[in-house]
Amino acid sequence: MKIGIFDSGLGGLSVLNEALSKLSEHEFLYYADVKNVPYGQKSRDEILKFSFDAVKFLIENGSNAVVVACNTATSVAIKDIRAKLSVPIIGMEPAIKKAHDLSYNDALKTLVIATPVTVNGAKLKELIINLHAKDKTELLALPRLVNFAENGEFDTENVKSYLKEELAKFDLSKFGFLVLGCTHFNYFKDSLREILPPNISIIDGNEGTINRLVSELGLTISNANLTSNVKFFYSGAEMYEQSELEKISRNLARLEKMRAIC
Repeated sequence: MKIGIFDSGLGGLSVLNEALSKLSEHEFLYYADVKNVPYGQKSRDEILKFSFDAVKFLIENGSNAVVVACNTATSVAIKDIRAKLSVPIIGMEPAIKKAHDLSYNDALKTLVIATPVTVNGAKLKELIINLHAKDKTELLALPRLVNFAENGEFDTENVKSYLKEELAKFDLSKFGFLVLGCTHFNYFKDSLREILPPNISIIDGNEGTINRLVSELGLTISNANLTSNVKFFYSGAEMYEQSELEKISRNLARLEKMRAIC
């Protein structure tokens, strides 16, 4: 089976990495919309167009299903995409329910970090309301993290200073979970773990997304094989440039290390 994975940039590689660890016998097409990244500060109409064009491209190139590995694109465009296209479309969702289910202390809050569009979007607010988690959930937009990730800057002093400044807005002793509401943010688990107090667990939605893909398509989980067949596309053009492919490989290697951090 051929599975498409789409993100505004290279954040969705964290979802691809999760998929490769469980679905190694399948072929993957990865679409990074590098010409238009980041989506988190684009208009709704722009995100709708970019997302639809990307998913349509993946389907036209043989994808039997598409994972929208971008919380921002999911928040804005997933309903429209599903209405217009016939293959299974799996979206991303901040793992607030997972935090809710894992919580052993009702007094502890969950902090969700995401892009401005996701933080301000109706989809996230609806999710929080449906989980009856409004009083237990705080939201924080961290738009600069997407740019840091796209530039390959993961654990520098610039990154850590930015995170420390933004996280200082909260009394972290009152929180039990930090939810990564943007796939780009998985690159920063080590920096976040260094800054966060030990009472806070870091969780993301990647495993849940791939499990949903497995369930919806009736797939069988297989042994990890990170040399699976993957083609990479940058805004619709297949990527052959060796330096970019090496960058992708380095990013996947980093993300594999980040998977163990929680």
